[in-house]
Amino acid sequence: MKRKYFNLLLILAIAIMVLAGCATAPAEEPAEEPSEELVLTLEELAEYDGKDGRRAYVAVDGIIYDMTDSPAWKEGGHNGFQAGQDLTDAIKNDSPHGVGKLENVPAVGKLAD
Repeated sequence: MKRKYFNLLLILAIAIMVLAGCATAPAEEPAEEPSEELVLTLEELAEYDGKDGRRAYVAVDGIIYDMTDSPAWKEGGHNGFQAGQDLTDAIKNDSPHGVGKLENVPAVGKLAD
């Protein structure tokens, strides 16, 4: 009789573990919708030159990057280049590090078509 109860308890314990493993997880709340992406014309981008406390943005391949917090871009300038411009050609052809360093700064928008 003891063996019968033991087997019954064992089956019950296994059933509970199986059911617990099959239970559905609570639904995750949906992620917040991303805020509207910044889109700037070249004229608008020029306002983000990094001078006098303004943000320092540069565009490369149509993507706008925020260089403001990069120590290499103090006052919006770096190695003769000024923020507020499309620097695609300069970054790709003149820069010794190319586009690789852009992985270290946030992309904040894109250039208007």
